Amino acid sequence: MSTTPAYRDPQRSVDERVEDLLSRMTLEEKAGQLFHSMLTMNPDGSLVTEAGQSMLPFTTPELIEGKHLTHFNLLGQYGVREMARWVNRVQELAAHTRLGIPVTLSTDPRHAFTDNPGASFNAGAFSAWPEPLGLAAIGDAALVEQFADTVRREYLAVGFRVALHPQIDLATEPRWSRQSGTFGSSARTTSELVRAYIRGLQGPAPGPESVACMVKHFPGGGPQRDGEDPHFPHGKEQVYPGGMRDHHLEPFKAAIDAGCAQIMPSYGQPIGTDWEEVGFGFNKDVVTGLLRERLGFDGIVCTDWGLLNDAPIFGETHPARAWGVEHLDVAERAAKAIDAGADQFGGETCPETVVELVRSGRITEERLDTSVRRLLREKFVLGLFEDPYVDPDRAEETVGAGPFTAAGDAAQRRSLTVLTNHALLPLTGRPRLYVQGVGEETAARYGDVVTDPAEADLAVLRLRTPHEPRATRFESFFHSGSLAFPDGELRDILRLLDTVPTLVCINLERAAVIPEIAEHATALVADYGASDEALLDVAFGRARPEGRLPFELPRSMAAVEASRPDVPNDTEDPVFPYGHGLTL
Repeated sequence: MSTTPAYRDPQRSVDERVEDLLSRMTLEEKAGQLFHSMLTMNPDGSLVTEAGQSMLPFTTPELIEGKHLTHFNLLGQYGVREMARWVNRVQELAAHTRLGIPVTLSTDPRHAFTDNPGASFNAGAFSAWPEPLGLAAIGDAALVEQFADTVRREYLAVGFRVALHPQIDLATEPRWSRQSGTFGSSARTTSELVRAYIRGLQGPAPGPESVACMVKHFPGGGPQRDGEDPHFPHGKEQVYPGGMRDHHLEPFKAAIDAGCAQIMPSYGQPIGTDWEEVGFGFNKDVVTGLLRERLGFDGIVCTDWGLLNDAPIFGETHPARAWGVEHLDVAERAAKAIDAGADQFGGETCPETVVELVRSGRITEERLDTSVRRLLREKFVLGLFEDPYVDPDRAEETVGAGPFTAAGDAAQRRSLTVLTNHALLPLTGRPRLYVQGVGEETAARYGDVVTDPAEADLAVLRLRTPHEPRATRFESFFHSGSLAFPDGELRDILRLLDTVPTLVCINLERAAVIPEIAEHATALVADYGASDEALLDVAFGRARPEGRLPFELPRSMAAVEASRPDVPNDTEDPVFPYGHGLTL
């Protein structure tokens, strides 16, 4: 007569189940848990089973059956029904492995407007909300909890159980490319909103209806030298010339107090501090000394993606983000991260390296077990051993459901931030409209669209924060460099503004330098991810904007370059200060 293994018995405690499963695992199976890698799917919802079906080096069966991986983030955008079917096929594949350990699926953000394959996907079929910067501009913790609860419901419907967010870095370096995913420059606001965010995603306590939060990028990824991003070698240095290192920890203290399940260290390499000058994923001073011991975090620590191996991205080879330990081989990098206190490697697929580290005596199996316990425990807590599958019909009903979409649309409108208004807004009647960056079909519902600005009563111009071109395709998604419009482009903008009264709306993914535009525009509005309808509804008084700037807008690039990257709102004489916003 067969006996159900203890780890399969939901009546037993989580600790009993973890210990029973751990005792049955081979070294190779344990090592597989330490890797949280990437998967893609075929558009029809089938598994990638052949080389060439994906840009990734391994097929799905090779990773699950061959390498014993059970944690993955899904890359790309797909149909909802196809995603649900794919999730079930992944879980069926995992169920037929020796121990049947279910897969934990994760995702980068999927509910806003940014499309960066290294950071975030635009909403697609999911409800569309403003970027976190826009939620911060509204500053309503109840709304953030509603947003996170919506994300939770939509994620659960398609089988995502870990959110690779929230991002609670402080936006203190105006040039940094990742600011749109933050709650702005205020530690106080970020701390308040991250508590609400975690409540919405995880609930009162992690359980079968929760999505676990992987909060990032510890100990705060904002103070990048020259605002460059540490995905890339020229952006690896993190500096604190203003002495505000501890200030960047405040949101993480709030997240830990709120019970966040996981934390991701930053890629950055601290320079000029008493911490070892190695990337935070390798940094024992930070992961063990600060995060584990001083702040008391006992959840999962997962490194950011790609710390160990050089890897091709869009056909271009990018170096491992092994900042400060470039001289170490892959095995020694892995050992250093494990010694530092990391439980899991993001974006890597080399469990054989960990197996060899244990067999050689470099890492003990007991140390491995400490991390595997944390990783298995989360699977049990999330109820994955009981029911890892999803219902494709329910997924289609849930993702992008009417109430979720309406709530996102309303938040877009609330987040819009009126910076100037020279007796233009709100608009009335059906004016003759000249538009740039606005869909003519949409604009025609509000006014009569003309093709010559000289014939218009008013122009509506949508702009994006400027950025400089970068050398590789991957880095081109990380908008960096100057925040000011090039001279020729600025002249064209000002010519329009001097021709016809103009409403300018600029998307603030970073802190744009726009003093001339602010002076010449008849009205100036900031958005953080909003549809044309949202903008025009606000412009015509059909919705009320509530946004306040989540960071200051600098007056010049010289002021940006003179500011200290770790100090919030540190540029001299900003055009608009933090918190600025008018009411209509």
